[in-house]
Amino acid sequence: MVETQPLPADLHAEVRLWLEWARGAGGPWLLAEGPGPAFEGLAPAAAPGSGAAPEGAPGSRGGARPGARTSQAAVEAPPAPAPESRAERAEALAALAAEVQACTRCVLAGSRAHAVFGEGSPKPKLVVVGEAPGADEDRTGRPFVGRAGQLLTRMLAAIGLPREEVFICNLLKCRPPDNRNPRPDEVVACKSFLREQLRLLDPPLILALGSPAARELLQTRRGIMSLRGRFMRTPDGYRVMPSFHPAYLLRNPAAKRDAWADLQQVARALELELPPRQ
Repeated sequence: MVETQPLPADLHAEVRLWLEWARGAGGPWLLAEGPGPAFEGLAPAAAPGSGAAPEGAPGSRGGARPGARTSQAAVEAPPAPAPESRAERAEALAALAAEVQACTRCVLAGSRAHAVFGEGSPKPKLVVVGEAPGADEDRTGRPFVGRAGQLLTRMLAAIGLPREEVFICNLLKCRPPDNRNPRPDEVVACKSFLREQLRLLDPPLILALGSPAARELLQTRRGIMSLRGRFMRTPDGYRVMPSFHPAYLLRNPAAKRDAWADLQQVARALELELPPRQ
């Protein structure tokens, strides 16, 4: 009989870390809407900890498969339907905006000039979700008005969407000092505002710009490089196209080609007619 030696403690730790990463990261097919040609006939499952649901999965706004089990959380707390009329939505959004302006849930309330709720159509064709306000947004109280915002406006116009037909907002409603990345406690404090915005707006499609917005919406640890370029579903069932943040595109112009490919997919999904390229 051969005696086996116990694994070293540091190896155990490495295995645990790898398993935790694997649960959070999932495989390249786990978050996408469809399994792809290599997985035809297989139902893609959301990775534990990823939170994202494939098309038609329980909790998806596209509807559950016949006989599929619905999660306990979805049964206990189904979201209320969005108001039907534009006037009712606008009124509800205005009330939520007042809550945001008075918010003191995290330390960012002490350093902001203005909370930036978001703006646009109460019945949008598309909701754009970014990371957080910058200096220009903090000064004016409006989302995406600086250099990155001007690029976003041109990007939307390139697929035939004026800003008036979309709703633009951020994951955080207040500017982090020096435009640093959002901290986990700040995301936790602010994310209920975004969730309520999405419930009221009930968008057919969300454009998630950058890793923080995409990670929070899809409940995954994966970065934008591995997420972008394909439609995915949030745990609440919203359809999302993750793509690069315009601020990243200003620093890395070569990535504009990939961002344009993402936008073309959005245009096709919304059945938009692309205007002639300038």
